[in-house]
Amino acid sequence: MSYNYTVKERFLRYVQIDTQSDPESTSTPSTEKQKNLGRLLVKELHEIGIDNAHMDEFGYVYASIPANTGKKSVHKMFFAAHMDTAPDASGTDVKPIVHENYQGQDIVLPDDNDVVIKQAEFPMLKDKIGQDIITASGKTLLGADDKSGVAAIMDAANYFIQHPEVKHGDLTFLFTPDEEVGRGTEKIDLKKLNADFGYTLDSGEIGHFEYENFSADSVTIDIKGVSAHPGYAKDKMENALKIAAEIVARLPKYHLTPEVTSGSQGFIHPVKIEGALEEASIVFIIRDFESENLIKHEDLLKSIMNDVMADYPNSKAKFKAKKQYRNMKDHLVKHPQIIDFAVEAIKKAGIEPHVGKIRGGTDGAMLSEMGMPTPNLFSGQYGIHSKKEWTTVQELQKAVDVLINIVKIAESKGE
Repeated sequence: MSYNYTVKERFLRYVQIDTQSDPESTSTPSTEKQKNLGRLLVKELHEIGIDNAHMDEFGYVYASIPANTGKKSVHKMFFAAHMDTAPDASGTDVKPIVHENYQGQDIVLPDDNDVVIKQAEFPMLKDKIGQDIITASGKTLLGADDKSGVAAIMDAANYFIQHPEVKHGDLTFLFTPDEEVGRGTEKIDLKKLNADFGYTLDSGEIGHFEYENFSADSVTIDIKGVSAHPGYAKDKMENALKIAAEIVARLPKYHLTPEVTSGSQGFIHPVKIEGALEEASIVFIIRDFESENLIKHEDLLKSIMNDVMADYPNSKAKFKAKKQYRNMKDHLVKHPQIIDFAVEAIKKAGIEPHVGKIRGGTDGAMLSEMGMPTPNLFSGQYGIHSKKEWTTVQELQKAVDVLINIVKIAESKGE
């Protein structure tokens, strides 16, 4: 495809804006600084020629290009990426560095020589010989998760404005806050999407495409023990903290736990214990690709709780399960053309498709649950949530190609 890409320059600008989200915040967005990138995106979209671009009060950026096809039935679609970066590493004063024409060497980051990007840790680097690798400087994360997706979508929007001869259906572009803290879809206005389906760009290696993810529940066990003065506690005290510890200790060690599972295997995972002698609670996340297996895992956890509680007759435990999200495959298999468009688009970009599963959740999973089928495309992310995060200019450009191809394919199949 002959096109003067703008994705590299956009990416280098965007990563320098601190958009780290805050898991402890209750506001939307969780940090006001995310709106700084949102305002820049709106400005650039206006400069491209998309006058309807705007950011709402919650920090969501929407923009759309109307259909220019003469066909009556062409799928309306959207592309989405999240603006925030993870709380795991600093996102302040990011200094992106372009390492041109990479030749296989270890990449020592200048602001901290102990931070080294090596092929031993990232074996896919051997496939990036001759490419231009972008890293941070060693003090911060880079922000490829997911400013690579943001930049690719912005460049694709620019392409369609610059090439009105390319026919397409209605296109919407969405940039969201707070994906990294699990709230990326909390305030989305589905009416503004004006779409039949969409794609998130929030995956890693080139060619990767996912339309399956974990189904997820959370479980909280609240324990009420029996308090007594420790000097006179014989035959009286039932320590809620010890009860909680016993429940966790009886969880499976060699299956159903993140430390030993991979692929399609699910798990029961305690993520928080808090409390005191009289009252304590344990929070779990339950994950599996098969939604019906969540109930089986929760029944096992409940039986462990009941077995432990049998030794504490004067204490009580309350088991509360809460639905979080479900495997987007449950929805996407009903719309196979969405999958077909993506696979064909990746092939047309000269890339081998790698269809996989996400051992986690995405905004696309939540959107699919809300009735908007949304699988996930690669955008070139490696070493995410860390100071060793990196991407390549060439993969950013390929992500743009795939978006353009999807739109062209969808229009070609319209009537």
